Amino acid sequence: MPAYVLPPLGNNPSSRAQGTNPGSFAQTPDLGGALSFSSPDAPGMPEPSPRTAWDFLPPAWRRDADTGFAVAPEAFTPVTQLEHARLGRVTREMRRVAEREGHLTPEQVRDEIAAGRLVIPANRVHVAGPLDPMGIGRASRTKVNANMGASPISSGTDEEVEKLHWAERWQADTVMDLSTGGDLDATREAIIRSATVPIGTVPIYSMIIGRRIEDLDEGMILAGIEKQGVDYMTIHAGVLQEHLPFVRRRLIGIVSRGGSLLAKWMISHGKQNPMYTLWDDICEILRRYDVTFSIGDGLRPGGLADATDAAQLAELETLGELTERAWRHGVQVMVEGPGHVPFDQIEYNMKLQRRLCHGAPFYVLGPLVTDMFPGYDHITSAIGATAAAYHGAAMLCYVTPKEHLGLPKKEDVKQGCVAYKIAAHAADVALGIPGARDRDDELTKARAALNWEKHFELSFDPDTARAYHDEDLDVDTDFCAMCGHDWCSVRISKEITQFVSGKESEYAWEKPKLSAALTPAQRSILEQRGVLSPVEIHRLASKTRERMGAAPGHKADCHSDVADDAEAQRMQDGE
Repeated sequence: MPAYVLPPLGNNPSSRAQGTNPGSFAQTPDLGGALSFSSPDAPGMPEPSPRTAWDFLPPAWRRDADTGFAVAPEAFTPVTQLEHARLGRVTREMRRVAEREGHLTPEQVRDEIAAGRLVIPANRVHVAGPLDPMGIGRASRTKVNANMGASPISSGTDEEVEKLHWAERWQADTVMDLSTGGDLDATREAIIRSATVPIGTVPIYSMIIGRRIEDLDEGMILAGIEKQGVDYMTIHAGVLQEHLPFVRRRLIGIVSRGGSLLAKWMISHGKQNPMYTLWDDICEILRRYDVTFSIGDGLRPGGLADATDAAQLAELETLGELTERAWRHGVQVMVEGPGHVPFDQIEYNMKLQRRLCHGAPFYVLGPLVTDMFPGYDHITSAIGATAAAYHGAAMLCYVTPKEHLGLPKKEDVKQGCVAYKIAAHAADVALGIPGARDRDDELTKARAALNWEKHFELSFDPDTARAYHDEDLDVDTDFCAMCGHDWCSVRISKEITQFVSGKESEYAWEKPKLSAALTPAQRSILEQRGVLSPVEIHRLASKTRERMGAAPGHKADCHSDVADDAEAQRMQDGE
């Protein structure tokens, strides 16, 4: 008997249970309950809320005891996905979400929406255009948002539309337009016309263009919200007058633009946050267009020293109240979460939100787990984002290398998207979401077979993987330049007949071959790396061909069937 005991197992993220991995250490999935895909609770973690959106039906609605669905007043016409779901209806958008998820049925998507645990951000106008509906919730795969937007000193409409397409290329699931400069309305309209992904924004930005925040009144707020045209909207309604004293001793005050603007408005007028007092009116506007709330965390911490403090948690309690009120209006809700949190406090933050906001999807920025690496905050935050998603976050807002330093450019958008797709995917595998590991397993089999073409084809970024490989060795053979021929453990395992490693017939290959000439994207990657000279990059397609003697129809001189270990190593080293 082994001297160890495995923890309780959840679901296996491999559809075919490939390999020898026993399965996920997450909890057993509870689709239809509060713990659809969830991590085991560490001691002291808040329990899930016993309530859902079903407990916050609009006045005059009731829930039928036989069907489990709601009964609305006579002549009521449903508008939002939440209203359709409560009435037991499966919409076209729900079917599309189920199709894209793969592990959920349309009825499961409907039921998660009805419970308030999943949202489909799809403005009625945008969904009639290019939008491809998607779902955000802990029963679905973890999603990634990319932020962009023109500033008063950088970028413009054309560049932001280009960034949108670039973010879609790198598989951002949603995009937020956070423009604070230029023609905001024109930029947003251009982005929405072009976007296949849901678009979000923070409407207070456009409300104060050309005016002081102190001049903002109720009419301006409601008119500014109605004209946005986006699929989801960040409203910082949880920052209240009574919360501001908690901020006084923070090292970095209020780092949310919306939160700081509204704090200034409250102090100037001596009144409560107008977003809070106008909440019911705002709900009615969002309902008309089926715009999803992304209730803003205006008091999120801007540094580790201010995380999980009284200001942040007092606001979170208010966000729970606002969630309940929005559900009573039939509006879909997700809740935004903190940006700088020590690693040890991430689980608590995720599970407290789950409790206070009754399972509404949590949309978090990062969180960054350290503050001392500017220029690398896509990495510091992706570490926290992985933990956040494993412990309950449904969507991750990316952070780029330019965070805290400037407006992200095209390459920064790519780096942010890639870092966060890694975080989201790692969490999905850990949670045991069905099929989450399938592509990893296929790439592992291609790697074991030393099938480089399949290896790159299955990778998230084939151009980068291929360029890095060919930088050292532009022949696809039975080793790479990391270990060389005689030290290649993967080749050795493949040769051991008792192992199945590398012997999948679908990944078999006959002979080594020269890789194709660099594509423009691959050439650009190597040029940016600066390891090879321009002449070496230009000659890359022929340098190894000449040295290894890999003519068409012949095995390369470095192949293990042709050269012994010492000779193959000598040839690889260019001696």
